[in-house]
Amino acid sequence: MPICGRDFSETDLQWIRDQVANRPDLNRAQLSRLFCAQSDWRKPDGGLKEMSCRVALLRLEREGLIRLPASRNSRPPLVGQILRTPQGDLQAEVELEAGRVELTLELVERPTSPLWNELIDRYHYLGYRRAGGAQMRFLVRASGQLVALLGYSAAAWRVAPRETFIGWTEPQRQQHLHRVVDNSRFLILPWVRGKNLASRILGLAARKLPDYWHRRYRYRPVLLETFVEQQRFAGICYQAANWIYVGRTRGRGKWDRTNAHDQPVKTIWLYPLDRRFREVLCG
Repeated sequence: MPICGRDFSETDLQWIRDQVANRPDLNRAQLSRLFCAQSDWRKPDGGLKEMSCRVALLRLEREGLIRLPASRNSRPPLVGQILRTPQGDLQAEVELEAGRVELTLELVERPTSPLWNELIDRYHYLGYRRAGGAQMRFLVRASGQLVALLGYSAAAWRVAPRETFIGWTEPQRQQHLHRVVDNSRFLILPWVRGKNLASRILGLAARKLPDYWHRRYRYRPVLLETFVEQQRFAGICYQAANWIYVGRTRGRGKWDRTNAHDQPVKTIWLYPLDRRFREVLCG
């Protein structure tokens, strides 16, 4: 079962069950560290992938495949509780003149994180979802005014049209998938208008993201991907920003194991960040 970029085998699941059964004092954080260490599940910089592991363990428990130690956190969970503030209310319409405003990319840090979460939850059709693994969020400003938001996260585990486009083998995919980054959220605020604004933002982000990513994770991504729900959008802004259309999903969703095909079909778009991306991904 692939979760958070890793295939969990029955041997893995039994090891987790044994640890929980035989070590009653074990907490969830310790379990995730132990599993990462024994399975050598590490980030590209060599550190243990503890946060990805904790997300994966919670999903395995929701699937009924394992039972985790009881949570020792007495505070109420905050996941899904997005605050509503006046900053997130609808504002007067803003018209930006093409080529007359300077766009800047601002990395989301702790002080601006609640605002990013709120705006995405309010105005993006997918809403806010907490992501596991490598991720990065941005505010986009035009001459200082907030106009858009971007979110990047770990790539989808397996996508047939993408794999065909790259041309890598299965071992190469597993080794280098972290160098593919998913543009998982893109929102121009509903009161903002501007000719070619979306494609300009995508171009700016593609130029700046590799340096931001390298500073945080100590490696550079070489390929971007995104998925556009075809019944809602045509993907015109991605096409205008020189992204490459490579195919469609089959409507199975990221975690489908029963061939349910109950998810919206999405078009798949890729953007090389490095001309040598195939050499890197297939190396």
